Amino acid sequence: MSNSSSFNEFLLLAFADTRELQLLHFLIFLGIYLAALLGNGLIITAVACDHRLHTLMYFFLLNLSFLDLGAISTTVPKSMANSLWNTRAISYSGCAAQAFFSFFLFAAEFYLLTVMAYDRFVVICKPLHYGTLMGSRACVKMAAAAWASGFLNALLHTANTFSIPLCQGNTVDQFFCEIPQILKLSCSDSYLTEAGLLLVGTFLMFGCFNFIVVSYVQIFTAVLRIPSEQGRHKAFSMCLPHLAVVSLFVSTTAFAYLKPPSLSSPSLDLVVAVLYSVVPPAVNPLIYSMRNKELKEALKKLVQLALFQQQ
Repeated sequence: MSNSSSFNEFLLLAFADTRELQLLHFLIFLGIYLAALLGNGLIITAVACDHRLHTLMYFFLLNLSFLDLGAISTTVPKSMANSLWNTRAISYSGCAAQAFFSFFLFAAEFYLLTVMAYDRFVVICKPLHYGTLMGSRACVKMAAAAWASGFLNALLHTANTFSIPLCQGNTVDQFFCEIPQILKLSCSDSYLTEAGLLLVGTFLMFGCFNFIVVSYVQIFTAVLRIPSEQGRHKAFSMCLPHLAVVSLFVSTTAFAYLKPPSLSSPSLDLVVAVLYSVVPPAVNPLIYSMRNKELKEALKKLVQLALFQQQ
């Protein structure tokens, strides 16, 4: 039996064995990563530079873009480097850091999406009380609470997971270090404490999901009562991007962790992991910019300014 202190690296799951497929994986991930950097970077720059976007809704979107950038930068570059250099290794400390930041950023993002659902609920269902319930100070506190909750949860889970003796080798059945996969390497019975913590965290996430569902039931009920078609269209344009991002986040994550064991296989788990950890950070900027006229105009001006400066 080997303890976690007897080795100084982990071996991640490779996407391919042949050199050609490894390079193809590198190029695909490079394209996705650059798209995520460009999309989220443009949103961050547009919100920061355009005074018309200095509102609470775009403040939350700014936070979401930072979380997406951090999340994809935690997992994708190391996987790209491993494919490029034909290796599977990641250092013990690097694995712990990757597990911590991936848990932290994904948890904080889901908490932030819950706060954003509340923001849309108040603006549509209680517009007269919006200034009282969603003042700038209250919104900063909500966003800070989302970041802090994700950080504390990740710190607790990572510290507990990497203090457990690992007796099943050092091969992680995933392309990045995530806590459930590390627990599979632990000794029998030693993982029960962390499994209990993960169960509590799952119930917390389920509570956030229920809050989002209840909020949107009331939102759509209120929207359908709006007499003018223009008012309904404006309300739907405000809510649908957020609902699409939540649906993508929840559906891919739920399938990854709640699918029956009979459907589990290394190749399927790898594809699902890409869907919930890599695709959303790259797609979210596109979802938010498609139906948002103000954001599209700000992005258009930003691109035109960049092109003008190059000439």
